[in-house]
Amino acid sequence: MDAVLDYLRESPIVALFIIIAFGFILGKIKIKGFSFDVSAVIFAALLFGHFGISLPPAIQTMGLVLFIFTVGIQAGPGFFDSFRQKGRKYVLAAALLVVFSLITAIVLKYTMNISSDMLTGILCGALTSTPGLSVAIEATNSPLASIGYGIAYPIGVLGVIVFVKLMPKFLRSNLQAEYEQIKSNAKEQHPPIVVCTYRVANAPLFGKPMGEVGFRTMTGATVSRVKKGDEIVLPTKNTVLDEGDLLVAVGTEEAQKKVELLVGPQAPRFEMLNEEYCIETLLVTNKDVVNETLSKIQLEAGCRFVVTRIRRSGIDLSSSPSAVLKFGDKVTVATYRRDLPKLTQLLGNNDRVLSDTDFFPIALGIILGVMLGKVELSLGGSLSLSLGLTGGVLIMAILLSSAGKTGPILWTMTGSSNNLLRQLGLLLFLAGVGTSAGHSLVATVAGSGISLLLVGAVLTLLPMILTMLFCHFVQKLNIFELFGVITGGMTSTPGLAACESMAFDETPSTVYATVYPVAMVALLLSVKIIAIL
Repeated sequence: MDAVLDYLRESPIVALFIIIAFGFILGKIKIKGFSFDVSAVIFAALLFGHFGISLPPAIQTMGLVLFIFTVGIQAGPGFFDSFRQKGRKYVLAAALLVVFSLITAIVLKYTMNISSDMLTGILCGALTSTPGLSVAIEATNSPLASIGYGIAYPIGVLGVIVFVKLMPKFLRSNLQAEYEQIKSNAKEQHPPIVVCTYRVANAPLFGKPMGEVGFRTMTGATVSRVKKGDEIVLPTKNTVLDEGDLLVAVGTEEAQKKVELLVGPQAPRFEMLNEEYCIETLLVTNKDVVNETLSKIQLEAGCRFVVTRIRRSGIDLSSSPSAVLKFGDKVTVATYRRDLPKLTQLLGNNDRVLSDTDFFPIALGIILGVMLGKVELSLGGSLSLSLGLTGGVLIMAILLSSAGKTGPILWTMTGSSNNLLRQLGLLLFLAGVGTSAGHSLVATVAGSGISLLLVGAVLTLLPMILTMLFCHFVQKLNIFELFGVITGGMTSTPGLAACESMAFDETPSTVYATVYPVAMVALLLSVKIIAIL
């Protein structure tokens, strides 16, 4: 046994993959339907760390950077919409979590006679905040802050993971059922797209060009084709509507009702295709058209086509002249067969490009994130704030992903590429954190006594419990939003990782990204308050 341990101590790469494999085995174990899934890797790492097996710090840092960057890239496109809709709720919840932590820390200080220097470190460890520790050390100028952090940090890491894993049971939440309800509500925001045929029967339209009618503005639907006698034509603003013409409209049910009022009664569907006309679904993979509006693309295309719908992230969207195309969109187009090759080349329609991973934007984005994290903002006196490695990479990824494109560079990743890199980063990060904490966990507990350990546990768990109850019963946040609020408010990347296997979309990541900066600033101010008590 000693020989095996000595070999693993000398071979960190072998140890890394043994820890990952052992963690996956642990994660598969279910007790009454509960399991830790991939987050069990940290428990395996703690065990190996206890026996003196360590991993190079670069492995943990690399994992953290990859995980956080891919989280930001995934959350970016929906970040600002989420912030506009519920940003105040999320920020309030995160701020309350830190306030609950501060109040709890002050109560514990006077009831258990804990020194302020020690308590600042315990608070930062309980909320797993390394930037907070740097402020605590500066504010107290005492080694007790580091000792307190060392006592509370392992409990903070494990406490958040266990808490979010058990949260659905606390709230008696059926994750699958709740997600289906969320999807149902989302469909109300993005109603299904339907296709209907109408006969032009309203006299005011006879002899008028479609541009004069203002069809799109008045109805919200898109006309994909018009049948005039035996001829099928692609509509333009100069297409004149005559009595008896048939037109096909694509849009929501609400839009179709407006079309019927404007045009006339519905008619039987006519044969859509002929030798000259076709309908195709094409992939947007040409960087030149990404982030461009349909009106601009149609103007510069040199061929005639009508986009009837855009499918993005599993949702069908109505097209409009102002609609902006994104990389990976699937667009349904009506066009003349002679123009199809030119249109296909214009949009790209290359599956291989979609599946390839371009590492240049990833590397450049991470570099920019690291640089952003090093920028310091003075808040007056001796207090300064920087986003740090985690905050800098996260915020930069969100901003780049929201922009989507800078010149020829696409700040986007396919779902499969994102999942692979995020999973790899997560495993590296959990293995590094666990072995690092495992070295001193038993010795710290034995040397510091159970009382300080319990203080750290209370500071970790009580604020999460109070915030969970407030968010669930007062703010009415769903379980996936709660995951993001709790892990972001605790500034816990391992906690967010524990939510990965339970979340069905990017909601926890988006909320985490929203509240993380607020929670970090609030914690730094809390550390300053405790230090002067």
